[in-house]
Amino acid sequence: MAAMQGAGRKFSMVPGTYAVCRLPANSAVPEWASRGFVSITRTADELSIVCEERRLPRDPGGIELQAERGWLLLKLQGPFPLDAVGVLASVARPLAEAAISLFALSTFDTDYILVRRTRAKEAIAALTLAGHKLVEPTSGAFRRS
Repeated sequence: MAAMQGAGRKFSMVPGTYAVCRLPANSAVPEWASRGFVSITRTADELSIVCEERRLPRDPGGIELQAERGWLLLKLQGPFPLDAVGVLASVARPLAEAAISLFALSTFDTDYILVRRTRAKEAIAALTLAGHKLVEPTSGAFRRS
């Protein structure tokens, strides 16, 4: 049985303001989603892209683009084994208790969460109160381009 990975996680703020976007499922991945931090997920229902808000086009050029702007990106300092249990729950729980919604992303190495910038101070306070520690980005942290 995998060990529970609870409170006491280190996390950092990734520079920038982010957007969560939706395009039709049959859309090509747009050029603006090819630089900087980007997460792309395609399902039968949609093409979902998370990227820096500044990357979004002012004119989507006829593409049916929905975008929710104004997100802060927090990186949980991994890597975590893929069978680690409770990593996301350990940050989701205190945010839920503070009535702060989140949007979660996972990679092979770690997890990221997005919270609304308007709730950033409250989110960081909730996480630190739960025993997590805000740290400076590590040397391997994502760099803006």
